[in-house]
Amino acid sequence: MSDAVSIIAAKRDGHILTKRQIDWVIDGFTRGTVADEQMSALAMAIVWRGLDRRELSDWTAAMIDSGSRMDFSDIARPTVDKHSTGGVGDKITLPLAPLVAACGAAVPQLSGRGLGHTGGTLDKLESIAGWRADLSAEEIHSILADSAVGAVVCAAGADLAPADKRLYALRDVTGTVESIPLIASSIMSKKIAEGTSGLVLDVKVGAGAFMKNIDDARELATAMVALGSDAGVRTVALLTAMDAPLGMTAGNALEVEESLEVLSGGGHADIVELTITLARTMLTVAGIEGIDPADKLADGSAMDRWRAMVAAQGGDPDAPLPVAKESRTVTAEQDGFITELDAMAVGVAAWRLGAGRERQGEPVQAGAGVRLHAKPGDRVVAGQQLATLYTDTPEKFDYATEAIDAAWGISDSAPVRSPIVLDRVGR
Repeated sequence: MSDAVSIIAAKRDGHILTKRQIDWVIDGFTRGTVADEQMSALAMAIVWRGLDRRELSDWTAAMIDSGSRMDFSDIARPTVDKHSTGGVGDKITLPLAPLVAACGAAVPQLSGRGLGHTGGTLDKLESIAGWRADLSAEEIHSILADSAVGAVVCAAGADLAPADKRLYALRDVTGTVESIPLIASSIMSKKIAEGTSGLVLDVKVGAGAFMKNIDDARELATAMVALGSDAGVRTVALLTAMDAPLGMTAGNALEVEESLEVLSGGGHADIVELTITLARTMLTVAGIEGIDPADKLADGSAMDRWRAMVAAQGGDPDAPLPVAKESRTVTAEQDGFITELDAMAVGVAAWRLGAGRERQGEPVQAGAGVRLHAKPGDRVVAGQQLATLYTDTPEKFDYATEAIDAAWGISDSAPVRSPIVLDRVGR
């Protein structure tokens, strides 16, 4: 017979938890017989002592078993998903999902809303008139099975790993977010329960990411790939740079607009490169050969899928995107090359303008955010526009400008261009 206090004490003292103990405590937490303060204490013990490979696999399996699983096994095409650990300007899901669908896969992309400096995919898409994030399991299945669509981006249902949802809320207010085992199990419990047969992880590294250094990012990626493999989900992780924002926008409608540029065959080089790299990796994981995603961007197939995907979720792909009422420009104070553009500072500026939220459930401004006019490697002259800030509430400008003014590094020498993809884990 297990009890919460002895399980907490065992992990506190560095012992390895048994599968029975893990199953008991997760089940009790889900049903409410293990109190929030007890689970918070256990989470802190895990932050301190960690979980070994077997514990982590059992912990994740118990999270999955706390709710239901989706099943796409009867869909004719292979299913493959992508998950990003979050960054500034990370709009990749928007062009990527329809692109991979255009290449022959089914893409069940369960996404979230933003909190703090990283924007949420659902917040971006909700700037499209009529678009719905909340779909039933039947609607998700129908859209994926439709050969003219084949991709869905929506919110996870309440019964998908509910224990993880409760635990995440506790971790957020008890200083226990920063645990690689808990991060890995949180992400992978939802992704495995989602029912996809293949998964590509985009693990961000750098100033604008949760993982600031490559060693921690590699540790997280390795843990998640192992969890996917244990569950029979073919999983690959790419470690990608997040020192500077992706693309030229950070916001909601602004990022949708930039995604449409990519789907139209244009877009900034870093967005296009990462979108195509992730698409190729997803196709490999899905076992689809002989199709180059770059061709599907060029011939308009990906855009057709985007329009079908938006319409299938109630959105109007032809509706104009929201535009903020007010704008302000930020200019260069000297001549030189941009050597640094701190992603965190840009994200904080966008958040302060109203593009993000401080607490779950707060509304966001669809048109708020930052449009960049220069990136690292570009040469600028004093007085040249570096960025434009957008908001419906102009009293936010000074606070946002304070953040973005500190984002830029300018010197006489051009920087060495660093790669977007830094490493790969899994095959």
